[in-house]
Amino acid sequence: MSQFTSRWAKPQTAGLGERIRESVRPAGPLKPRLEQATRQIQVQVSRLDQTATKLRERDSSIFSRVVSSIQKHDMDHATVYANELSEVRKMHKMVSSAKLALEQIVLRLNTVQELGDVVVTLTPAMAVIKNVKSGLTSVLPEAEHEIGEISGLLSGILVDAGQMGGYTLNFEAAGEEAEKILGEASAVAEQRMKDKFPDLPPTIQSSDSLGLHS
Repeated sequence: MSQFTSRWAKPQTAGLGERIRESVRPAGPLKPRLEQATRQIQVQVSRLDQTATKLRERDSSIFSRVVSSIQKHDMDHATVYANELSEVRKMHKMVSSAKLALEQIVLRLNTVQELGDVVVTLTPAMAVIKNVKSGLTSVLPEAEHEIGEISGLLSGILVDAGQMGGYTLNFEAAGEEAEKILGEASAVAEQRMKDKFPDLPPTIQSSDSLGLHS
């Protein structure tokens, strides 16, 4: 554990082999690298929160158009707006789920204190971040590169932690944990949407089949 303690907060004198390896993957003490990753994830959480706010405003605007069209007995336009509303709500759920999942990763990273914590925490975190990156590509294309950088940073930390402690990474268990994190985030996001977003009037409820509440 003394090796981990030194690498946790202090630089080590690297041998030739390690210098070659580190030339292709940023390394250094683990604790500052984890703190850097946490800060970068928090930046993404803030951006996702801003995006969610914009989507809520857009939802409100479109919902008003649906209601107005129904009041005018213009069901053609009401249906068009309802379909658009469905897509906005799908995006909002995706963004909210991603935000909640990343917040869970931040909480877990903030509790890391020992080498075993690093391995146990980062393995499912990698799977969660990969899933978030894939899901957000269509909604926030600019986030793909930044989340990719976070993924690379965490991957490097995980490899170093595993090598130092001689741990075997259990990706199957990590995958199950990642699914749990993502599932809980999705469920919470859906419940919050039900609480915050108004249902469409009964005359246009058939649009639910297009995914208004999915």
